[in-house]
Amino acid sequence: MKHLIAAATVAGFLLAGAPAPAGEYDCDVAVIGGGSGGFGAALAAARLGLDVVLVEKADRLGGSSVRGGVNCWEPGIGGTGIPFDLFKELKRQPNAVSIYSFGRHGGTFDPKRETFRYPGGETVSDPTRRYFDTLERHVPPGQKATRAYRGEHWHGVPFEPEAMAKTMRAMLDATGRCRVLLNTAFVAADASEGRIRSIQLSNGTRLCARYFVDSTGDGAVCAAAGCRMMFGQESRERFNEPDAPETATQRVNGVTLIYRATPVKKPCIEPLPEGIPAKCWWRKSFVGAHVNHYPNGDLNINMLPTMEGEEFMRLGYTAALAECRRRVRAHWHDWQTRIEEFRGYRLSWIAPALGVRESRRVVGEYVLTENDLLAGLSGQKHADIICLADHMMDTHGGHSKHRGELTEPYGVPYRCLIPKGFRNLLVACRAASFSSVAASSCRLSRTMMQLGQAAGTAAALAKELNMDLPAVPADRLRAALRQQHVQLEHPMPDMLRSHVEKE
Repeated sequence: MKHLIAAATVAGFLLAGAPAPAGEYDCDVAVIGGGSGGFGAALAAARLGLDVVLVEKADRLGGSSVRGGVNCWEPGIGGTGIPFDLFKELKRQPNAVSIYSFGRHGGTFDPKRETFRYPGGETVSDPTRRYFDTLERHVPPGQKATRAYRGEHWHGVPFEPEAMAKTMRAMLDATGRCRVLLNTAFVAADASEGRIRSIQLSNGTRLCARYFVDSTGDGAVCAAAGCRMMFGQESRERFNEPDAPETATQRVNGVTLIYRATPVKKPCIEPLPEGIPAKCWWRKSFVGAHVNHYPNGDLNINMLPTMEGEEFMRLGYTAALAECRRRVRAHWHDWQTRIEEFRGYRLSWIAPALGVRESRRVVGEYVLTENDLLAGLSGQKHADIICLADHMMDTHGGHSKHRGELTEPYGVPYRCLIPKGFRNLLVACRAASFSSVAASSCRLSRTMMQLGQAAGTAAALAKELNMDLPAVPADRLRAALRQQHVQLEHPMPDMLRSHVEKE
């Protein structure tokens, strides 16, 4: 029996003209998590006519791309479809988004042109570049990722986080079919025999849906529903991956707390808060960082990483965040003390959330592994590829290992979104069915958004065809994604290239 929940919770359930939510609510598809994957899933499903509820525990959409300070899309092939639509909406707003090219880098210091060795890598806004230029990361055979090559081929998309959150919300609202519930967390799942019947939310609401999409980042819905999960590094033997460790470990990718610096008229060295040492206490010396220039000229500073993954897991989120805030202060003070250029900026913002690169992952109907990445599209035989990616395998921390750039893109099969044995649940986030090695490559924001787009589209097809999610025909799903301008082949087909080049 339906009943109205307390008025205090209604404020988060926002949609123009929508009635107040009831204690038990029904919809076609419930998306849990409003980060990149959740946004992609909700928007795709709503655009295709489904009644959607999107649940987000924070006070705004965007996940790590907004609250985690990851205010930039790195170069990569997985950026067509909804990511391009989002870029076009951001571009309508002044100083909301730009395209970057690579600037200085400590590894390629040129004393003839530079006055000091940059403490890491830098990207700068480049008005000569277009969105199409950002859709490449792999380095074809015969080429090397030299400074000249990176300057010509690697370009990314920095953006303002608040503009991103507001634009995501506006695009969802424009469908008229997506209810967004903010400041509300997933609590529990009622699931049995491979099917979720409902989920319980922190505001007391029971949410029922025909289909569910887990976009929580750590697979919280999948874990609560009883899906098989993976954590840490798998052994080399498990998936026959050449770069996996010989024995399984509990190690995970490092976490980062990103911060922002704003230009000032009067240069100075900002004093350290009381109780924070000037010398690095968590490793031998301060690490370098990757610095993106925001469209307005501010700096987005990403230590690589701020904390080892194992320490993060041991401390727990709250204590790890507090410790990382101390490290940010020390890191910035070190840069200002040693390098005069940074005295012309002030520390203006520390991201309210940690950038978590790796957590639990679900065991799906197919597990993407390093072998898929190395085979590339030319060597993969999957009939259900729904997204392309081409970022290198990329771990951060004491167990960091980099094979080098991939030589061609690879595809992510739809089966990676289907938790093994489940019929009405998909996962569209970094907790999808990837090995630890593979996850280090395909965890980027635009790739996650395209996984979400595939999940939302699959739900719409499943409803249309009156079937469970695993039964959705791969050819129908791929055709529907192509209609939404998602790239599924390489090189990019001429019709899609023409579409993307029309910014």
